[in-house]
Amino acid sequence: MAAAWITERIQEILQISGLTLQSFLIFCAAILLAHALLKRRRNLPPYPAGRVPVLGHLLALGRVPHLKLTEWRRQYGDVFTVRMGMDDVVVLNGYTAVKDALVDRSELFASRPQNYLLDTITGFGKGKLLFTIYFLDKSRTVGVKQKSMTYITAARWGTGFRQRKRFATTTLKNLGMKVGSGSIEEKIREEANVLRNRIADYNGQPFDIAHDVTVAVANIICPMVFGRRYDYEDETFRELSEAIATVFVELGAGQIIHVFPLLRFVPVGWMLMSLRNVHSYFVKKSLHVCNCVNIYFLVNRASINALAAFSKVQNVLQEEISRHREHLDRENPRDFLDFCLLELEEQEKVDGLTEQNVLAIALNLFFVGTHTTTNTLLWSLLYMSMNPDIQNKVQEELVAVVGESLPTLSHRSQLPYVNACLLESMRIRHIGPLINPHATTETVKVQGYEIPKGTMVQPNMYSVRMDPAYWPDPDRFDPGRFLDAERNVINKPESFLPFGGGRRGCLGEPMARMELFLFFSTLLQSFTFRTTEGVPPPSTDGVFGATLTPHPFQLCVIPR
Repeated sequence: MAAAWITERIQEILQISGLTLQSFLIFCAAILLAHALLKRRRNLPPYPAGRVPVLGHLLALGRVPHLKLTEWRRQYGDVFTVRMGMDDVVVLNGYTAVKDALVDRSELFASRPQNYLLDTITGFGKGKLLFTIYFLDKSRTVGVKQKSMTYITAARWGTGFRQRKRFATTTLKNLGMKVGSGSIEEKIREEANVLRNRIADYNGQPFDIAHDVTVAVANIICPMVFGRRYDYEDETFRELSEAIATVFVELGAGQIIHVFPLLRFVPVGWMLMSLRNVHSYFVKKSLHVCNCVNIYFLVNRASINALAAFSKVQNVLQEEISRHREHLDRENPRDFLDFCLLELEEQEKVDGLTEQNVLAIALNLFFVGTHTTTNTLLWSLLYMSMNPDIQNKVQEELVAVVGESLPTLSHRSQLPYVNACLLESMRIRHIGPLINPHATTETVKVQGYEIPKGTMVQPNMYSVRMDPAYWPDPDRFDPGRFLDAERNVINKPESFLPFGGGRRGCLGEPMARMELFLFFSTLLQSFTFRTTEGVPPPSTDGVFGATLTPHPFQLCVIPR
């Protein structure tokens, strides 16, 4: 009788939900496996409250996990463990714990954990079918099948990563990513002047400055990587910039695939239909609907959007590689792709370098070199518009030091308040409140707890830059934090780390600092930025994804 009753109940569930038996069994197996792994590892840091079966702390973290992690820090200390589905993640909060891992013992925390969505996008797997999407009509299947690619950002720790990063850093320095003789300073100044003229054409009318800033920043990294500059009205680049933004937003939204990796084997379309039916059934019965339903809708949308957007950018870069191969001058390499193609032929500096590796590295440089600097500039301009007294002090300093000529890097040491405003912008709204997670390369002790080799470690950078112990009243925009008693700029204060540090520090830091200073100082020398009258002030909360980006906003830009 009991067996018959169970069978009838299962059939009833399948009929109500529209699930196939295969999907139902896979989903049950995932839940059982998660339960089997819920036991806490010995001597890991404590778990916060709010952990539930299968999901762990996923629901408790919400849409702004950096804020929840910072809240938990006050109760559980600088080091604790969160459960993300089947995985334990050790969270590091505060300057002392984060610096210990990222800088002082960098090599012990230098690897990356497996991340199914990111690995699918960047192509880990050596030809393995990583992700298949079954549509509701069952007539189409989209597969992501790539040869082995290695993104510098996501690569695991090892000889291959070190060789590729060293090669990329050396090549970019040769192409001008350095301060001093042979740098790209003049190209940045030229592009800053183009951007200045472009903005002047708006005649003080409200407009969204994001696209123009994105093009200007891209026109520094793109010529360096693949020898192309884009016009501000170029529709191809507009599509590329939208794709870049989509990838960064959806990577954050789609991390449920990492939390429940088995879901990538479940037919998504059928599961979605099943969940819709389950949702309708529960609503009709006036029963509580589990948030898991909404989570699964999210993963479908996020993963599909991220893959589609990434594919657009990848196709453009693949075409550039083909074009470079046809016109390669081996005696006079012009850009990063040319140097990579020469290394493919010679195989002298990077063992086993492949064209797929080259594509991955170029994509890495293009995505990060465009998105991060652009959004840092947007945050800085937004805070200038919301703090007119501070903006006025910046402009007074620029007039006194630079005059009417365009700013140069030689002016940087003479403009402490300008530098302080940039540093404060990076502190109060740094684009990486949760930087890419790390993984331990060996078993290591952290504040008395034993962290096994291969454990995911998440530095909470928001807790570092918003720590009231170092930054009193941290939500207040105050450039004076970065000035000493003699009004000299403090470039490397404690509890800051704007570009990370150690083995995983940002390789583009020198160029980013040049761009930020030259673009920011040129724009503030030329214009006054104001919020639009008659509309609510722009939000400073940001949109949390793989990075923290400003909500769309409009400014009135008045020529000076």
